[in-house]
Amino acid sequence: MTDTKTKALEEKEKGNAAYKKKDFETALKHYDAAFQLDSTNITILTNKGAVYYEKGELDECIKICEKAVEIGRENHVDFKLIAKALARIGTAYLKKDDLHQALHFYNKSLAEHRVSDIVKKTHEIQALIKEKERLAYINPELSLQEKEKGNAAFKDGKYPEAIQSYTEAIRRNPDDAKLYSNRAACYTKVMEFVLALKDSEECIRLDPKFIKGYLRKGAILSAMKEPTKATNAYLKALELDPNHPEALEGYRKALMAENDDPEAVKQKAMSNPEVQQILKDPAMQMILGQMTKDPKAAREHLKNPEVAAKIQKLMANGIVSVH
Repeated sequence: MTDTKTKALEEKEKGNAAYKKKDFETALKHYDAAFQLDSTNITILTNKGAVYYEKGELDECIKICEKAVEIGRENHVDFKLIAKALARIGTAYLKKDDLHQALHFYNKSLAEHRVSDIVKKTHEIQALIKEKERLAYINPELSLQEKEKGNAAFKDGKYPEAIQSYTEAIRRNPDDAKLYSNRAACYTKVMEFVLALKDSEECIRLDPKFIKGYLRKGAILSAMKEPTKATNAYLKALELDPNHPEALEGYRKALMAENDDPEAVKQKAMSNPEVQQILKDPAMQMILGQMTKDPKAAREHLKNPEVAAKIQKLMANGIVSVH
């Protein structure tokens, strides 16, 4: 290494020391002196760019780092150093809240050398850009227009068109619970029950006091042959309005369907704390195991009043049967 380059590195180190102390003016003087001694060392320029960044002079930071990239390419320096200069430009644009330019220069940096921290930043910026675009798209007035189009299409039985309009309405006003309820009704009409259920649940999340969300959910679960879950949904609706006719009728039908479905009865019983306690009892587990292997053993166990009461409880809930 020549004396000139050695002196340049010494000046650079003095600049770094001043930078760490936040003595930015002194740091700049040393970096300038270093660059005069070695105009091919682009790390001097990227360090100088860091000073301008800390000072809030972002345009100057970008200008210095762009010069570093230019000199680096002319002198065929290590691609990692060029990547660092490009990343610093990206960081300056990020500070300026210019997300698209920040992403552009971070991607250019990654094209030179892939660094996990920069990869993470690009993902974060992409998410920020997407969220900004989403927020910029929100317009309650246009949402209402799309909702009205959806309502008209629904009345005409044009359910796919209605779904399309309600989807656009949601994009324009994603916090309107009623829009999800409307789209859930459309999805139900075209037998897309999973999507309908998802919309009904989002409707409830956005407005827990909007009774129609629970009615939609109850109807969808009934259509999906989930009577126990449907009764729970209708019960939530009845908590809001104990005399609501649709909720009462839905609950009645779901309850009848539940009682006609042995598996549903069993599932509901399994959630009963008293039943759970019986089934967790090691002694009862042993007795039930014996009854499964030898049905005649039930007669002996039924002679014990305490055991008999527990077995009768399980029988009443459809958990076991005695022949």
